Order: sequence, then C-alpha cells, then structure tokens
Amino acid sequence: MTKTALITGASRGLGAALAEALVPTHHIIAVARTTGALEDLDDRIKAKGGSATLAPMDITNTDAMATLCRGIYDRWGNLDLWLHTAIHAAPLTPTDHVDAKDMAKSIAGNITATATLITFVAPLLGHGGQAVFFDDPRGGQKFFGSYGATKAAQIALARSWQSETDKIGPKVHILTPEPMPTATRARFFPGEDRAVLFDPHAQASAVLTQL
Repeated sequence: MTKTALITGASRGLGAALAEALVPTHHIIAVARTTGALEDLDDRIKAKGGSATLAPMDITNTDAMATLCRGIYDRWGNLDLWLHTAIHAAPLTPTDHVDAKDMAKSIAGNITATATLITFVAPLLGHGGQAVFFDDPRGGQKFFGSYGATKAAQIALARSWQSETDKIGPKVHILTPEPMPTATRARFFPGEDRAVLFDPHAQASAVLTQL
C-alpha cells in the first residue's frame, strides 16, 4: 500500500522540495494557498512518476482543514507523515512598531493554525505515524518580534506534543534546516548573497534521512 504524506506549505521552498523527494515512496497531499504553484509542483511530481492530491487551502481556515483531514480519513484511513513547513513571515520592524494586523496574522498562521492542525492530524497519524516541524530560532532577535515570538510559540507546541507522545507515538520531530534561498528568507535578508545558501532539495534529503 502506498504511504501518504501531508505537506502543509508545499507550494515552494522546502515544502516543495520535500514533496519531490518523497515521490518514490509516498502519495503527496500538498496544501498551500497558491494554486498555480501547486499545479507546477504537481507537474514535477508526475514527471517523476509520482502522484499528488492538491489542496489549495489556507491553513488558518479551520473548516477547510477539518474537511481536508476528514477527506484523508475517508480515502486512505490514516496518514503516515505530516511535514509542516507553512509559516507566516510578517515584515521586520522594531517591536514598538509591530502592526496589529501583522501580529494577528502571525498568531493565526503560526500558533493557532498549528494547534488546530495537531488536533486534526494526530488521529490520522495514530501511534505509528510521524510529524515534522522546522525550527527557526529567531525569538529575541532585533526586528523579529512578530515572527520570532510566534515561531517560538509554534515550536513550543510541537515540543509539548513531542514529549507527550514520546513513548506512545506518533513520533514528533523538530528539525533545524540550514539556511536556504527561500522567498521567506529573501524578505528577511533582501541583500544577502543567495549563492552561499543551501539548496532546498539537498536539505529535503537531509531531513528525510533523520526520520
């Protein structure tokens, strides 16, 4: 039976690279807001001989995520792997200038959606599945107030779940990839030399070797 992998934030960057790396072993359930980017990913997956289910959805839409997870259960009965790469990257700004709307979006996308998804995905993973979260420890760094605080909170949720399931499963991984030339990083470091950054496909392979 083909294994299933849910990738939230699958349209580009590490999420897309992970989807392509999993083609030989998994059916990919790809979630992202950008339909065109998902369709491009689907073309690459098919070119490699794989298959994917595209879910052009916003992870902050609780009803959509509930429908997606119910659909996974109805079609496959369970889920083998969940890789959570989706993130809201608010603009960098001094902490005393943090925009209320940016903070609200950061909380919704990075904390609330993660907590909600854990409750929806955990039953699908059961005791034998695996979940993977990706740390980016910028909490406390200057100008990273919205992103750093909410990313740290996201990882705190993952660490609690990891501790709670250590002996019973699912297995929860928290990994820290090397810096990659992603769109998110470009927003944070626009003048950076991207040639010295790490290739997302190489990082995807490194991630999978740790599972």
